[in-house]
Amino acid sequence: MRHIILAGSIGALFIAAGLALAIVPIVSSRAGGVDGTASGAQASELANPERSLLGGPWVNVPPPTAKNLRGKVVLVNFWTYSCINSLRALPYVRAWADKYKDRGLEVIGVHTPEFGFEKDVDNVRRALAALGVGYPVALDSDYAIWNAFANQAWPAFYFIDANGHVRRQVLGEGGYDRSERLIQQLLSEADGQPVAGGIAAVAGDGPEAAPDLKDLRSEETYVGYAKATNFVSDFGRDVQRSYTTARALQLSQWSLAGVWTVGGEFATLNDAPGVIRYRFHARDLNLVLAPSHQGHRIRFRITIDGAAPGANQGSDVNAGGWGSVQDPRMYQLIRQKGLVADRTFEVQFLDAGVRAYVFTFG
Repeated sequence: MRHIILAGSIGALFIAAGLALAIVPIVSSRAGGVDGTASGAQASELANPERSLLGGPWVNVPPPTAKNLRGKVVLVNFWTYSCINSLRALPYVRAWADKYKDRGLEVIGVHTPEFGFEKDVDNVRRALAALGVGYPVALDSDYAIWNAFANQAWPAFYFIDANGHVRRQVLGEGGYDRSERLIQQLLSEADGQPVAGGIAAVAGDGPEAAPDLKDLRSEETYVGYAKATNFVSDFGRDVQRSYTTARALQLSQWSLAGVWTVGGEFATLNDAPGVIRYRFHARDLNLVLAPSHQGHRIRFRITIDGAAPGANQGSDVNAGGWGSVQDPRMYQLIRQKGLVADRTFEVQFLDAGVRAYVFTFG
């Protein structure tokens, strides 16, 4: 989960398209991610109900309005499509949206980007189609909605009852059964009828699968110098430089080889071939990658401890370790089927122009 801060309380006035939604102070405690609850008596109700709930722009479907949200339970999910934490939460959000739509649940996705390419409407639309997201999603590229909610993490969830009161916030992954029970409670409160059906059985596939926490010892690692850690050499900031890979890496260290320009957000390969090596300990290894020009296909091959991944291939490579970058997104490169141990990952790019952003693990 990115950028989470354990705050004692939050308070914000959400104003979008003239609509004010008061978010009351919520005391935070750990429950999966960071969880907080608030009494409905403390909260303000929706004002100007004829106005749109959010300003948008809306990416995939016509926006809901405050008028047609009146009397509904609303789940607001902050996320961004290249974030592994957001992706692992998606199966639950999709399941809730489908299961409870006829009972009055309205799910609203707020896509607040971390990286520049996630601000592009076409990129987000393609991602939503690939991820099967059919509920309304607002593109929050200027962080207006994020800041109005005083939000602090991807993913984040705000549970709003039928009277417009924020009843709980959850920052980060986990606690899904408790969240679904709250949805059921709020729906039952809204119409006075019990909610049948129990808890949805959810199992994510590929990058959406739950992490293997018992074997997770590697942390999110940025490649751009603004947030980079554990790089074994010195960066040439915003200048083209030739790098030589380090053969002996300690756990969570990484290196470059070839001619790269390391910027604040990402590193760009100027001339092929180019290599990134990382010493990691996790079941899954993911890397956010993008071509420097839309439609440019960049070939790569990965190895794990010097060999092709075989059965340990991620969803974006074959058993021989071959894959290609065509769209800006997160690429799952390794999913280990057997023993998880300290291992050395290497990716060699055969074409120039790739941009590398961040390693994530699961």
